[in-house]
Amino acid sequence: MSHPTPYPVRLADEITRQLRQLADHLSHLPPPQAAQVIARVLDPDTGVLGGVTHLVATGSVFAKDQAERGALPAEVWLALGRASNELGDITLDLDEHKDALQRVGAQPATTAAKPPAPAPLVVRRRR
Repeated sequence: MSHPTPYPVRLADEITRQLRQLADHLSHLPPPQAAQVIARVLDPDTGVLGGVTHLVATGSVFAKDQAERGALPAEVWLALGRASNELGDITLDLDEHKDALQRVGAQPATTAAKPPAPAPLVVRRRR
């Protein structure tokens, strides 16, 4: 007899499915709606990215406990801790752009008389 899948595993699978579904919808939304969705996803307090960051940090605490008991290699704990820190930094970097996303999200979906001038894309990396 097989064991039923525990609820938290089913929940993780369902969240993953819904994130894929959201990404599919995002690619078809008009710019104002897409900006609203992105702003909500990236919100550090209530958004998906903040939630994932918290989940990875919680996983790091679990992995530390298990590594101390010898059940997991210490590298697992270190990798989860590093991932949690990196996600936290990314969340802070993206939070700087919240206002711009909210401005785009507040614009009406109709085309303006004069479209905005495109900005040159510049790659910058900050560490």
